[in-house]
Amino acid sequence: MPLDPKPAALRLHRDTLRPQEDTQRQCNPDRMQLKGMQGMNRTTRNAGPQRHVATALAMALACATLSACASAPVAGAAAAPAPARASSPAPSTPVPAVSDSSTAASATIARLQQLIDNHQLTELRTTYNATYGASLLFQSDKLSYYVALFHGKQFWRVIQTDSYENAESIYRSFVAQTRKLAQVDIDTTRLQAGNAYAEHLIALNRQHLQNLQQDASYQQQQARQVATAQQQARQQAVTLSADLHSTSSQLDAMKQRIRELEKQQANPDLTLPAISQEAAPASAASATPAATPSS
Repeated sequence: MPLDPKPAALRLHRDTLRPQEDTQRQCNPDRMQLKGMQGMNRTTRNAGPQRHVATALAMALACATLSACASAPVAGAAAAPAPARASSPAPSTPVPAVSDSSTAASATIARLQQLIDNHQLTELRTTYNATYGASLLFQSDKLSYYVALFHGKQFWRVIQTDSYENAESIYRSFVAQTRKLAQVDIDTTRLQAGNAYAEHLIALNRQHLQNLQQDASYQQQQARQVATAQQQARQQAVTLSADLHSTSSQLDAMKQRIRELEKQQANPDLTLPAISQEAAPASAASATPAATPSS
């Protein structure tokens, strides 16, 4: 025979509600105390004076039980560990708040870069001033214009408009801004080039000065050597001049003697030297031969 599902469902419902009633009974000590007081009042009204002591004891026991029941959830709640709170990790660096205008500008720059990568833009105008530049680009499929201000290879500002006159005005404004911004770079480049050129000239002049100093030192050294040689030559000339004078005197004396001898040899007259009288008889005796006796 088939079973009736209602009793089983009712039992299940009662079994489910019984723990809840017990929990409510434990968690509502005031209601239990009120019920106990009402029961004790009824018992007091029905009982006689002989039961007053038993009633008082029962009330004290009920109050102690209610106090224990009331303190039990509190102790359990105090002993229960607090659930761990999920803490988000602190950022290592502060993240600046992004405004709506910067977000829109970033989106415009990203859209422009995507259009450039997809070759969907036509370049109408571009002006460079040092590392700054401005470009006017045209999107033909949407009749839209993009005016970009860039520094180096990075887009700085991008404005999208559907009006050609507005795009031209923005482009002229960007060009003027690039001219002003680039003036500092231009001056810096010129000054750097001037300093480099001046340093180059200083290096060349330093080398030229060093060469001149070396030439002057060499010339001074040569001049000292020449002066020394000149001094030695002058001393030698003085010595040679004295020797020449002496030699000339000897030569003149010899020439004079030669002329005298040549003149004497050329004289036909016989010139005898003068002889002294004392020496003459001796000479005559020596010159006369000895007389031989005649026979």
